[in-house]
Amino acid sequence: MTSNHSAPEHESDDDQLCSELGLPARGIHLVKMEGRVFLRFSGEVRDAGLTVPYELVPAQGVLAKPSKWRKMDRETRLDLLRERSGERAVRELHDGAAAFVRELAGECEDYGLDAMTFLRTLEDLQTSEPAGVVFDRVRQRLEHAVERQREERHAERTKQSINLAEYPASFEVARRLPRKFIALLGPTNSGKTHRAIEALAKAPSGIYLAPLRLLALENYERLQGFTAHGKPLAVSLVTGEERRVVEGATHVASTVEMLDTRTLVDVAVIDEIQMLADRDRGAAWTAAVCGAPARTVYLVGAPEARRAIEALAERLECQLEVHVLKRKGPLSVEATSVRKLKNIRRGDALIAFSRRDVLMWRDMVTEAGLSVATVYGNLSPEVRRAQAQRFRDGAADVVVGTDAIAMGLNMPIQRIVMTSSVKFNGYEEEEIPAALARQIAGRAGRYGIHEEGLVAGFDDETHQVMRALLKEKPAPLNTSGFSVAPTLEHLHRIASVTGETSLAKLLKRFVHNIDVPDGFFYPRITEDQSGRAEWLDSLPLSVAEKFTMSLVPISGKVMSLQNAWEHWAISLSRSKPTRLDPERQPLHHLGLHEVEDTCRLYSAYAWLGYRLPEYFPDIAMAQDLSRQASERVDTLLQDQNAATRRRHSKKFR
Repeated sequence: MTSNHSAPEHESDDDQLCSELGLPARGIHLVKMEGRVFLRFSGEVRDAGLTVPYELVPAQGVLAKPSKWRKMDRETRLDLLRERSGERAVRELHDGAAAFVRELAGECEDYGLDAMTFLRTLEDLQTSEPAGVVFDRVRQRLEHAVERQREERHAERTKQSINLAEYPASFEVARRLPRKFIALLGPTNSGKTHRAIEALAKAPSGIYLAPLRLLALENYERLQGFTAHGKPLAVSLVTGEERRVVEGATHVASTVEMLDTRTLVDVAVIDEIQMLADRDRGAAWTAAVCGAPARTVYLVGAPEARRAIEALAERLECQLEVHVLKRKGPLSVEATSVRKLKNIRRGDALIAFSRRDVLMWRDMVTEAGLSVATVYGNLSPEVRRAQAQRFRDGAADVVVGTDAIAMGLNMPIQRIVMTSSVKFNGYEEEEIPAALARQIAGRAGRYGIHEEGLVAGFDDETHQVMRALLKEKPAPLNTSGFSVAPTLEHLHRIASVTGETSLAKLLKRFVHNIDVPDGFFYPRITEDQSGRAEWLDSLPLSVAEKFTMSLVPISGKVMSLQNAWEHWAISLSRSKPTRLDPERQPLHHLGLHEVEDTCRLYSAYAWLGYRLPEYFPDIAMAQDLSRQASERVDTLLQDQNAATRRRHSKKFR
């Protein structure tokens, strides 16, 4: 037979060869597919109470590629067929198939699965791959089925272990109390927080819950100005990074995440209640509303939160009293945009939406001859307060800041000037929502200082956008889907029914598998926590330790901070305490951004110190170093302002 024979002649010749060797009668077939010429053995295994037919390729069943097969002469092909189809090859394949059937049947019995669901593949899977590869594929299918079965079982157990409809009942003190909600809703400068704080100060005991450390600190000092029985009110301050605990304190100012749900008080004030809708932190407000252990709970915030508050009050079976307050002074949009730096005036606040833009505008305004106070989110609360105080005292003509000024800083601003109406939302640049525009603009025209507040855009486009946004009615908050974040107790409960120890998997189970009967409460985790969990799972840490480390308030986008966090986690995994060395990085050698990050680093260390004091023991030192860093930031900001003004004065001599 020569290589130029046609395919049908080859096939006819191959059939004759197979018949000559008696292969079809023995259940052996010559097959050409997938670029191979090979032998397939047919047979049947009767074992483990099963009858399993098979069509499999033996280990040495592949004979050649079609091109090479065609070039072989008849005798060569006959010899190769005879060699590869012998009784030994048939017996080895059959014994291997029988052993595999026994193995798989046993495993299927262990897991309560039907073995034939998988073993039918031995006859149905038409492939040139050797039997061993086919067996591995079937094993893989079984593994996936077992994993699916385990996943379904664990999902069901998780669902049975946590029912979010019962979430409010987890707050035992609040659950037993007859609670009354008083909603004080209104725009900025409507006096709602002032009214709530006065009611809090008059109560025998109480707690103020703030969205920011800065607000907690301001109202801590405010409460200290009140008296009870002729003595100053005894007030403690509790934030994630700081504790100023006064023995016998009747009142506490706290960040919302630090709510003590076990200590009964007469009055609780939950500030900025519209934060219920916040993507990352809303769960803390849900917990506060459900768990504040007070007979009277003041819910203070924007009017758009009203329907959400009403829904929560009804669900929690709490009496609700709603007061809608009006702004104490008028707020007007200027006739035209500002357009030029020379039109910036004393008492203005310029708003930008990034640290870089704030510093750029600060320099431009300073070069225009005005002194500037600077406020942005990367600054510590202490620096923000110091900068705001300079503006209040008249040491600064203008304040330039981000929307950080919209919450927690009371300043005598006459006019808000928006340098942009576009903000990065964590994913993309987008126009700010009407609610934020209204909150920022509302900072203009402090009651008792200015007759009215003014708002303008620096450029024409921003001016027109702000005019439209302030006319727009903010969308009301949703009346269901209130965020609930996992607690350590939740994760331990899931772990106990699933045997899972991976934090990433426990968090995913919490989000995807717990029972959410009507969607009124809904499970949420942040992307930061989810990403950190996967990295933490690579370390030998307990679920509790991983959970704590996943919540450290430190930015993973800043490399030095991310490296510090990873170092802390690794040290904890080795049961090795992390100590601070104040001499390691002298502040006077660092630039502004580096000192800001150093301040955040020490604050995060203090946060950890309160939760894992055995491994982060230098809390007092961290707080002291954080204060030093804050002072250094404030000094650098003032020095930069002064240097810019000196350059300006030289230019115009």
